Amino acid sequence: MKVVALHGSPNVDGLTASLTEAVLAGASEAGAATNMIQLTEREIAHCGQCGNGWHKCREEGWCVIEDDFAQTRKAVLNADAWVLVTPVYFGEFSECVKAFTDRLRRCNVGARGEGLNGKPVVGVAAAGGSGGGTATCLLAMDRLFSHIGADVADLITVTRRSAEYKHAAVRAAGKAMVEAMKA
Repeated sequence: MKVVALHGSPNVDGLTASLTEAVLAGASEAGAATNMIQLTEREIAHCGQCGNGWHKCREEGWCVIEDDFAQTRKAVLNADAWVLVTPVYFGEFSECVKAFTDRLRRCNVGARGEGLNGKPVVGVAAAGGSGGGTATCLLAMDRLFSHIGADVADLITVTRRSAEYKHAAVRAAGKAMVEAMKA
């Protein structure tokens, strides 16, 4: 069983990174092989709204922009479950997460949900600054997962004030997701 985590912060040793490591540690404890993809190390352009707003994404389920999106999407499609961990910027996903998920959502329409529909996912919104915006970020994450037909295992908010005890919750969520898939 494979679990891939998408980490959306440029800070490789900050809150988002430690939460990504925690959820993968939980998945690993349950017996999954894990992989972390740091989205800031990938070149993923924002959606170009090709043609009249839709192009091959709607027709065939793939994006015509040549960058690291296809490879990253393939990693998610090839995994048995996935994790999305984003820092909260202005109440929303980080920019690299937004670029990836906007294109993922569009391609999923063209793929008719094939590959992501029913795939378990854990979503984590991490606000290291004021702690504000986690609820709206999580709402956006919930909408994304609904649009692509993902099976939400858990959605978790974390702030710098709750980080100490939420690391355990995030780890438990990763473990529970894998254990539920085995059952």
